[in-house]
Amino acid sequence: MNHMKMGLVTSLLMSAAVPVLANESVLTATADSKQWAIQTGDYANTRYSELAQITKENVGDLQVAWTFSTGVLRGHEGSPLVVDGIMYVHTPYPNNVFALDLANDGKILWRYTPQQNPDVIGVMCCDTVNRGVAYADGMIFLHQADTTVVALDSKTGEVKWSVVNGDPAKGETNTATVMPVKDKLIVGISGGEFGVRGHITAYDMKTGEQAWRAYSTGPDAEMLFDPENTMELGKPVGADSSLKSWEGDQWQIGGGTTWGWYSYDPDLNLIYYGTGNPSTWNPSQRPGDNKWSMTIMARDADTGVAKWVYQKTPHDEWDFDGVNENILVDQEIDGEMRKLLVNFDRNGFAYTLDRETGELLVAKKYDPAVNWATEVVMDPESDQYGRPQVVAEYSTEQNGEDTNSTGICPAALGSKDQQPAAFSPKTGLFYVPTNHVCMDYEPFRVSYAAGQPYVGATLSMYPAPDSHGGLGNFIAWDATKGEIKWSLPEAFSVWSGALATAGDVVFYGTLEGYLKAVDSETGEELYKFKTPSGVIGNVMTYEVEGKQYIGILSGIGGWAGIGLAAGLTNPNEGLGAVGGYSALSDYTELGGQLTVFAVPD
Repeated sequence: MNHMKMGLVTSLLMSAAVPVLANESVLTATADSKQWAIQTGDYANTRYSELAQITKENVGDLQVAWTFSTGVLRGHEGSPLVVDGIMYVHTPYPNNVFALDLANDGKILWRYTPQQNPDVIGVMCCDTVNRGVAYADGMIFLHQADTTVVALDSKTGEVKWSVVNGDPAKGETNTATVMPVKDKLIVGISGGEFGVRGHITAYDMKTGEQAWRAYSTGPDAEMLFDPENTMELGKPVGADSSLKSWEGDQWQIGGGTTWGWYSYDPDLNLIYYGTGNPSTWNPSQRPGDNKWSMTIMARDADTGVAKWVYQKTPHDEWDFDGVNENILVDQEIDGEMRKLLVNFDRNGFAYTLDRETGELLVAKKYDPAVNWATEVVMDPESDQYGRPQVVAEYSTEQNGEDTNSTGICPAALGSKDQQPAAFSPKTGLFYVPTNHVCMDYEPFRVSYAAGQPYVGATLSMYPAPDSHGGLGNFIAWDATKGEIKWSLPEAFSVWSGALATAGDVVFYGTLEGYLKAVDSETGEELYKFKTPSGVIGNVMTYEVEGKQYIGILSGIGGWAGIGLAAGLTNPNEGLGAVGGYSALSDYTELGGQLTVFAVPD
């Protein structure tokens, strides 16, 4: 038996082991709406809160209750957590963590200030952001920029264990949060712009020992694929599905990094996440579908073995990273209740799938400006089933190297980047922060060197033409029909994660720095307040001593704000974003701050 088959058999034998019960500490904490115990609100990534003290009628009375300066500049993504009366606030690099006592005026109970090699800043593609800490079993988990994963005692900040997940010298870094599932901590990797080969890893939560690692590209055994039982659109992927889709050994530097969000269905025991763009951005250098970049993955939480996959953008030609969150909801389609997974991809299509089987149910554009493809084929009998139909004019592959393809919509940062959407079970709608941006894209030949940028394209970005003139919209989406219910134009991309509440209010932030509240049914603006810096953080809510609070991190940065964050002025810098967002400097400036709001008594 060859090495590959032995590895796969071992993985499958592991799947027969007695499963560990779901992590009760996470389930209990996320079930308590007074707390905010996971970055995405719950395992299903709905970002919905049952708290209803703040309503459509009184949200206009919101006032700032208190603030906290993080002491760090650059982009502040993610949000604080609130567990057992303690708020945990994180920062971008150097990834400090503060524990604040909410019963004692936010007194700092402990602080964690890691020492990292500053060289890691130079290999972080799109600002030094971090999307937050996670909680489980009395521990706070942080994945640092330098890929160190650390477990901290939630009461004292004491380091319980730490492990190194990657090598920044090869371009491996981290910007994402982590997800505790059962007795494991699920961890990804960043660095697609440096030719990193993506993977997801499970560590034992008590010890930090590696339990399994699944690569995005390569041999079946290393991807934890079972060729006959790992399915795509109802059919087995077959042996060597990834290797057959790359030329030579390009898969070894093929990208597919895993820097987005993770969700989990305890009943199905499946973890869901997305893989990023293939490397390089020059499609001519990597013929084939480049599997399994740009893919939604569903994996067994105990073993990591893939149950089903769906590649949204085969042979990506535009850097439409596929890492956006997968939101798990149960809704009715064609008169039947279905276990759904909803994904708003960078490529501008919103996908609704059956999360148990991976069946594709809906694939529609959620921004009318999207033009790189006409549709996703929905006929299971077609050889194009599930594939986007590329428009030749906007194909950087067909136009060729050193040719500037113009007017492509959306731009590389997508119709939505990592900023997570929210779902309200009361309205059945998804609330989606979006980019309304197009681009010119010129690929060129590039050679790989470990730790050096491996991009191979020059970009420029600008607002979608023949529209409202702005760079963003905030929309309400019906995922069962694939329809926009309402859309609010914004001057800049909405780079903030949304929050839906039982008070029938939806919150989001803007790059100018506003926290906004809108009616969940109509989108009518009910409140706005300008915080000290642009908002790329995610809105959260919690309750203390009978009062509901809304919290948001402000601190301009991220890909859209990289010009301000890193002091860049060349329009083509920041992978094309500097020019597109140059007007941001007229509205905001750097600064890291948490602002907490409440309705006064």
